[in-house]
Amino acid sequence: MGSIQWATRTQRPDLSGIPTLDVWPEYNLHGDIVGALWPRLHDELPQFQSVCWDADSGSVLAETHTVPCWWDGSDDGLGPGIDATMADAFARLDRGEPPNALCALAAEVAPDARSRGLAAETLRQMRRVAAAHGLPAVIAPVRPSWKARYPLVPIAQYVTWRRADGMLLDPWMRVHERLGARMGPPLPRSLRITGTVAEWEQWTQLSLPASGRYVFPEGLGPLHVDREADHCEYWEPNVWFIHQA
Repeated sequence: MGSIQWATRTQRPDLSGIPTLDVWPEYNLHGDIVGALWPRLHDELPQFQSVCWDADSGSVLAETHTVPCWWDGSDDGLGPGIDATMADAFARLDRGEPPNALCALAAEVAPDARSRGLAAETLRQMRRVAAAHGLPAVIAPVRPSWKARYPLVPIAQYVTWRRADGMLLDPWMRVHERLGARMGPPLPRSLRITGTVAEWEQWTQLSLPASGRYVFPEGLGPLHVDREADHCEYWEPNVWFIHQA
């Protein structure tokens, strides 16, 4: 991996103009809380956002997004998910309270770079960033990569599934575990995304002709549709993993 280099956006401000990697399903870009706060990561906390690039080609291979946060060290103190943690992190930042942990928000690897072992490297980079800022733990509300195959299975059940060799079934969860992270509580209501029926039809490219629950492409759980109220609600499930920096 000699040609692969990492830097924070503070270390390489010239990288601020690069386009964000397009790796997420459209609906995931419209979180009620996360979507509103996301621009502040780059504007106010560039030292906690990292970019990986190929020094030979100059192409961006991966990105990581994190936010300094506060955690009391207990599983209960981890909170209900990414929405709550991100909102609390910025509220404390605005009050000038010092953080004591780092929350991993997203790890993005370019599709054409996914054979280069970068999934684990994104987590190592987050731990390096935490250590550089004196933060002893990285807490991660993980979005399981295969959960969309089982959208009706409760997250509390899904996270217990293991292969015959004892390793976790889910590939992204498995990367965390292999790096020594401890699994914490499952999060059935981690990320909330709401919108009108028309918005969700556009985001999913799926017709929603009646009220009810829908399984939709790349969704980790069902979408709840109320046509009379013109309102759709989706709660994305996650699971906590705790890394030592």
